[in-house]
Amino acid sequence: VQLQASGGGLVQPGGSLRLSCVASGFTLNYYNVGWSRQAPGKEREGVSCITGRNATTYYQDSVKGRFTISRDNAKNTVYLQMNSLKPEDTATYYCAFDDRPCTEVAQYVLWGQGTQVTVSS
Repeated sequence: VQLQASGGGLVQPGGSLRLSCVASGFTLNYYNVGWSRQAPGKEREGVSCITGRNATTYYQDSVKGRFTISRDNAKNTVYLQMNSLKPEDTATYYCAFDDRPCTEVAQYVLWGQGTQVTVSS
């Protein structure tokens, strides 16, 4: 079982990035999949989540209207499109899956390494 997060990088404020979370060794389709992030010195926080049952989406208030989560079951992949990025979005972003509700995404067990997102001019 492996989850590989990728797509991070250095971007200027107002820029965009698309993160990808690819699963191998199992099927993501049946699980809730979420993105959380952790900045240095801060606790991990939930950012967004998408349910496996009917692709209902959830967003932290600070990213609503800027981030979009989606899933491609054929590719066993979940994406996080991040637009209008701000310096406060700087963090390591992790993807994870679980049977627990999306409201608990910050507590999902992490199976892989994250991807670093740095927003700076």
